[in-house]
Amino acid sequence: MAGSALESKFLLLWRVAQGPPLEREFRFHPDRKWRADFSHPESRTLIEIEGGIFMRRGGRHNRGGGYARAAEKYLEAVLGGWRVIRLTEKQLEIGTIERIADFIRPGASPTTAG
Repeated sequence: MAGSALESKFLLLWRVAQGPPLEREFRFHPDRKWRADFSHPESRTLIEIEGGIFMRRGGRHNRGGGYARAAEKYLEAVLGGWRVIRLTEKQLEIGTIERIADFIRPGASPTTAG
């Protein structure tokens, strides 16, 4: 799957930050068809790029029904043992992406990253 322009921007920054390999469109739930934009299974980390939040009439993620479905998805991910990192367009900058890459590198922990 090609992904969105924001996902492409994230991947470019991820490569520059020399982040560990990620899986795209990762199905993390055993029963539901939910997929995360990116996953680092070794650290049980999901990365979601939240697009459309600055659209004039709102995107899927910030309308009532879409927001509720996303909240359900993220809750189930966390209850299933995943860390969920949600990024907006404004967070797609090299400093932020480097911090996330450091955070999920094998052996990293919240106290050693950043």
